[in-house]
Amino acid sequence: MILDDFLVRAALAGAGVACAAGPLGCFVVWRRMAYFGDAASHAAILGVALALAADVPVFGGVLLAAAAMAAGAAKLAGRSWAMDTLLGVAAHSALAVGLVTAALLPGVRLDLETYLFGDILAVGRGDLLVIWGAAAGVSALVAWRWRGLIASTLNADLAAAEEHDPELERLVLALALALLVAAGIKVVGALLITAMLVIPAAAARSFAKTPEAMAVQAAGIGMAAAGLGLALAWHADAPAGPSIVVAATVILALSMSLRGLLDRA
Repeated sequence: MILDDFLVRAALAGAGVACAAGPLGCFVVWRRMAYFGDAASHAAILGVALALAADVPVFGGVLLAAAAMAAGAAKLAGRSWAMDTLLGVAAHSALAVGLVTAALLPGVRLDLETYLFGDILAVGRGDLLVIWGAAAGVSALVAWRWRGLIASTLNADLAAAEEHDPELERLVLALALALLVAAGIKVVGALLITAMLVIPAAAARSFAKTPEAMAVQAAGIGMAAAGLGLALAWHADAPAGPSIVVAATVILALSMSLRGLLDRA
């Protein structure tokens, strides 16, 4: 069967994460929420440690930890500290606590490199089901609240006038982000998942004329980066997760250069 090939499974896993990360990453870029993504993704390591300690599926632990971090940050932002300060503290504290907790777990040997940088080449059939299920959940959430998310991104008063609740939209983004982190940790790892949110969306922004076009283009760029990154990892014997991010960065650089040439023409 085709799924017996580990490269096919890896490509499908990368495509699944890219499909979900593209549209969601657009809102991260529009709202300038890169630190928000870092906070949720860094909390994933704490979720891994707690899941292993409680002997429950890692996906569930990561999802709960990332959701708690994202929802908490969304609720507290702007109430006491500046957003970047709050998220910076939350992100690095969660990562540090997770690493220390993992080190103190008795009788548990945790492969931190896998969770920090991903291990897409080790994705199995069960992992594919989880990744594509989570990607479908993220896509459904974003599609369901698309108009409300767009309105609240543009202006909170505009969203209220159109009978959208900005607070609800923030919580929807938090849940979608948590789902993506839980799915993406196997592919690119906790330290690189934010790159898959931000870089394809930033590249798509150079040419997209509508929010919908930017979301579709970001998903396509993410899928292209996943394929190119896997090819680079295969031929250069490089780590797959970082190779995918390198490929996305190259695409971003090329898109910015092309945009500059078109603007000067």
